[in-house]
Amino acid sequence: MPRPWEADPAASFKRRLGKSALETGDTKHDPSCPDIWELDNGDIAVIGRDLTDNYLPRLPEGVSVGADERLVIIPGRMLRFAKADIPDA
Repeated sequence: MPRPWEADPAASFKRRLGKSALETGDTKHDPSCPDIWELDNGDIAVIGRDLTDNYLPRLPEGVSVGADERLVIIPGRMLRFAKADIPDA
């Protein structure tokens, strides 16, 4: 059975949400992760540390990570900086 939503690998980066890792101090010398981006189809791309294997054994009930998914961690303040760029529902 197909899933109701699938990621579109053809979608392009539209705009950064919030501030870059350089601006927040979450990286020192290069523009490496973490980052949050809106794609041109409205989906959101999150770049962070892959901690899937660390969290799988202790996921809350009702939470799962699909075989084609990864659990990534970003600094909380990065999402808070992005709040102003994220429209209300």
